[in-house]
Amino acid sequence: MSKYYVCTSIPYVNAEPHIGFAMELLYADVLARRARQQGDDVIFSTGTDEHGGKVAEKAAEQKLDPKAFTDEISQRFQALGELLNISNNRFIRTTDPGHEQRAKLIWQSLSKDIYKGKYVGWYCTGDEAFFSEAEVKANKGVCPNHNRPYEKIEEENYFFKLSAYGKAVTKAIESGDLRIVPETRRNEIMSVLKGGLEDISISRPQEKIAWGIPVPGDDRQIMYVWFEALMNYITVLGYPENKDFKQFWPANVQVIGKDILRFHAAIWPAMLMSLGLPLPKQLYVHGFVTVEGKKMSKSIGNVVHPSEIVDKYGVDACRYYFLRHVPSYEDGDFSWQRLEAAYNNELANELGNAVQRTVAMIVKYKDGNIGELPASEHDIAQYEAALAACKFDRALDEVWGQVRGLNQYIDEEKPWAIAKDGDAEHLGEVLDYQVSSLLNIARLLEPFLPDTTAKIQAIFADGKVKSSSDTLFPKHETG
Repeated sequence: MSKYYVCTSIPYVNAEPHIGFAMELLYADVLARRARQQGDDVIFSTGTDEHGGKVAEKAAEQKLDPKAFTDEISQRFQALGELLNISNNRFIRTTDPGHEQRAKLIWQSLSKDIYKGKYVGWYCTGDEAFFSEAEVKANKGVCPNHNRPYEKIEEENYFFKLSAYGKAVTKAIESGDLRIVPETRRNEIMSVLKGGLEDISISRPQEKIAWGIPVPGDDRQIMYVWFEALMNYITVLGYPENKDFKQFWPANVQVIGKDILRFHAAIWPAMLMSLGLPLPKQLYVHGFVTVEGKKMSKSIGNVVHPSEIVDKYGVDACRYYFLRHVPSYEDGDFSWQRLEAAYNNELANELGNAVQRTVAMIVKYKDGNIGELPASEHDIAQYEAALAACKFDRALDEVWGQVRGLNQYIDEEKPWAIAKDGDAEHLGEVLDYQVSSLLNIARLLEPFLPDTTAKIQAIFADGKVKSSSDTLFPKHETG
């Protein structure tokens, strides 16, 4: 049995979960479910990033202790996973005692590449990040993401020798040891690496940011939240001594958003090299989601919570839209109108109708009995290749080619006409082929639409059709 480890990034708990992170969870879930389907032993991890200045700031706004605040918001991220039928078997919080303990061990193991120095530069609490003089000047001294002035900071911090690893990280990406998809993101990070990497500040004075993990041996310094958060991918496995770490690392795929590419494709590989550990096999970098063509914003009033979609259309319809109708390699858009069209035209009319027609005809013409099913003749090489490359939309296109092909087969064969002619043998062959095709489609859909797959398999189980008045996707009335 092969070991398979997939993980998402861990979002900050300074804000509510939204459809962008929901989509990331879905991507990782498809990979985990497909690996299990193929017999692999899977660890699928997600979680929450809970330290840092902006979390403490948000907690103070709500007059809450930071831990109480993070407890509340982290629970909402766990609830999002349950809502979307996400199959993760690990959920890490960076406030977990185990993570904090192992983060200190990692710091100590990195000590040969850590030194103390003076930092002078610009900082934004909203981003929990430092910015160059050029970036600050280009933005006229105001962070565009948070509409607040950058802070000029002069302080003594610990630094990580990132500059020492630029060539090695470049070589790892060029050789394919660290595969980055899509190609546009690979090119983006290669451009950054070509410009050279500078050493990075990895701590803040405790007097400036107290909410975090103290630096081992120096309680006056707190680990910089981004540096510490990256460690979760191995602390969740029990680095350094746990058997899960020894068996499952390196990760097969790490799923992240494009805004955190530099952290995961430059800093994280350098940290792993410093620890003497192998790099993740693949980094899948997805785009952003807008709503009706606009960036989600409370002021515009276009923020959509996944629960709104699930309440109206069901879990699998929500999963289907984001996995097929948002481009896997580019930015995408959520639109209620497009969701309505996908639900009615593709899920209800095409897949749901194929199941309903097949059930009705087997009940009518064969008293519900299913004969010997022919083996599937469909080539799934392109489906497999699409999943390996994290082209989830393309993989579903392949499945839908079979759905449409089956509907075309039914229309051309006209089982009702064969029944009228009294050719029972040919009728049986046609109907059994329909069942075989639907079960094959269900297997391919299992990583994407697990509830739908289970329903289709239950209908045709045990050689007898389970007729039901329930349809897979009842027609949804517009408005």
